[in-house]
Amino acid sequence: MSWRDKLPAVRGRLMLDEALGPFTWLRVGGPAEAIFMPADEADLADFLRALDPGVPLITVGVGSNLMVRDGGVEGVVVRLGRAFAGVEATGETTLTAGSATLDSMLAKAAAKAGVAGLEFYAGIPGTVGGAVAMNAGCYGAETREVCVRAHGLDRSGKAVTYENPAEFLYRHGWGSEEGVIVTRADFAGTPDDPAAITARMDEITARRETTQPIREKTGGSTFKNPPGDSAWKLVDGAGWRGRLFQAPVGGGGGAMFSPLHANFLINPGEATAADLEGVGEAVRADVAAKFGVTLDWEVKRIGRPVQDNAITRGDSPPIAEGTS
Repeated sequence: MSWRDKLPAVRGRLMLDEALGPFTWLRVGGPAEAIFMPADEADLADFLRALDPGVPLITVGVGSNLMVRDGGVEGVVVRLGRAFAGVEATGETTLTAGSATLDSMLAKAAAKAGVAGLEFYAGIPGTVGGAVAMNAGCYGAETREVCVRAHGLDRSGKAVTYENPAEFLYRHGWGSEEGVIVTRADFAGTPDDPAAITARMDEITARRETTQPIREKTGGSTFKNPPGDSAWKLVDGAGWRGRLFQAPVGGGGGAMFSPLHANFLINPGEATAADLEGVGEAVRADVAAKFGVTLDWEVKRIGRPVQDNAITRGDSPPIAEGTS
């Protein structure tokens, strides 16, 4: 009897051998052995308490910054949905948002409540849970500056709270490495006129639409910016802007870095994960050889390649835990 035969009863949705590609913006990847979409936090807690602790577990959001390898994902993938979305004003300048809340919706709710400081979320295509897990940011602002507290469940289903997210690092927050599923977070800003906040958000949205390939199948920013440098400049300088790459093993229609923004990996049609990860690794090798700089992945890669080969030799493990 396998662990899947002993999965607990749930009130939410529990699916076996479901393709993960449709749950990601890149639209690639193999199936998950199991996907669980809890009905609410109590359903999630009960599931975690009953799940064999030896079964791999990973949490995903809307998949905006996630690549699933072609061989699929072992264990259980938890995807939080509508029950974990929504924003509530809890004070004059404070809000609480569920982890499945889109970052853009958090920005809009803050603007409506007259809370400034969260405008940058209008430019991040992810969820609150992912923002907390990776200290998401853009245009000079980061989650650590406005997130004052995060709540979640550990692997045993126990409720935990994390204080002082000011200790977050660049693209490294809280939740994934601790084995915690973030369920909601508290934010604080400063009072301002809602119209002025909305105007700043509109500027961010307009800037993003003209500088990023937001209508492509993309994973957003692919590499972290090295200290004192910009990843897109290095990718561009290595000659990879708009250059199609097809993996020699497991390749499909090929992948590339966007002609519009050289740090945005895109699936121009029928790419496989091998194509996408392959072009990323080729870029990393060329940038290291030409500039002596090692680019670190910002896109989270999970699961197994179809077969172990040099194309997927990156720096992430076969299975990664976290929120994206």
